[in-house]
Amino acid sequence: MSRFVSWLSVYDQRAFYLVNQHIRCRILDKLLPFVTRLGGATFTIALMLAMLLLSQDLIRIWSIQGLISLGASHIVVHVIKKLYGRARPYDCLAGVTLNANPLKDYSFPSGHTTAVFSIVTVFILHIPFLAIFLLPLAILVALSRMYLGLHYPTDCIIGACIGIVSSVFVVWAFPIFF
Repeated sequence: MSRFVSWLSVYDQRAFYLVNQHIRCRILDKLLPFVTRLGGATFTIALMLAMLLLSQDLIRIWSIQGLISLGASHIVVHVIKKLYGRARPYDCLAGVTLNANPLKDYSFPSGHTTAVFSIVTVFILHIPFLAIFLLPLAILVALSRMYLGLHYPTDCIIGACIGIVSSVFVVWAFPIFF
């Protein structure tokens, strides 16, 4: 197991440096700080509440599911961050380009990635065609977290998995409880 963790750590760092160091351009420097906010708590909660208040019927139900998934996945992320305590890349790797304010909490898993995947998955489960638009957006949020120097690739991959699993469970269980 230790060899696997060492191997994973090496490739995680290499993939991080690829995104953070080798894919640099002024357009992304300006665009990705905005894109990353699409996974932030303020935007995701506000979006779901706005959709809940301004919509009717199915979209209102899906917004409730999105809020439940968002809340459930946030709890999971918070617990894992406390238990695992992984330092952020800019705290332990040399030469990281940090294009955002340093954060005080731990790196693993990515809360922004979890949040955006927990929301888009709910809507994709109900309208699969939306995957064409929503999955690239969610993946771009995950990539922005690495580009900005805030997360390792595995932080984002596990965050995406938590968001997806949370949404699948909420959509499946929703008719049972409501």
